[in-house]
Amino acid sequence: MKHTISVLVENHAGVLSKVSGLFARRGFNIDSLAVGITEDPAISRMTIVVEGDEYVVEQLEKQLNKLIPVIKVKTLAPKETIARTLSLIKVAAGNGKRAEVMRISELMGARIVDVTKTTLTLEFTDTVERTETLEALLRPYGIKEIVRTGIIALEKGPNATRPTKR
Repeated sequence: MKHTISVLVENHAGVLSKVSGLFARRGFNIDSLAVGITEDPAISRMTIVVEGDEYVVEQLEKQLNKLIPVIKVKTLAPKETIARTLSLIKVAAGNGKRAEVMRISELMGARIVDVTKTTLTLEFTDTVERTETLEALLRPYGIKEIVRTGIIALEKGPNATRPTKR
């Protein structure tokens, strides 16, 4: 089962290396990793998606909490989480295909961000499942290039993952 772990860390050089090194040393693969600054410039949030059972996730939480730059670790419950990924997709779209690709883009809620004589580049932000649906719909037209961010996630509702006093 996939688990999403939200990790608040000190925002300085070398922290990503320490966290990813922990996973490598323990033989765990990271399915997705996204890092960005939070509302506090001194703190970054890592959103890490890993495959494993409850025991594996519990062990990862314990190991992450031992790292000095880690401020807080929280595993997010799937039904209590809003998760998104950003994709840029360059699609072959010559004159005969352009209207069809534009229609798919409009129906799925993707934005066209670049147009050339032979391609359209789409920007799409949504769930992993909807992103895979869009990719499947565009594949017959010829996906030239695709790039996806890692998953970012927050808890639903008023709760916020905040640093605890050290």
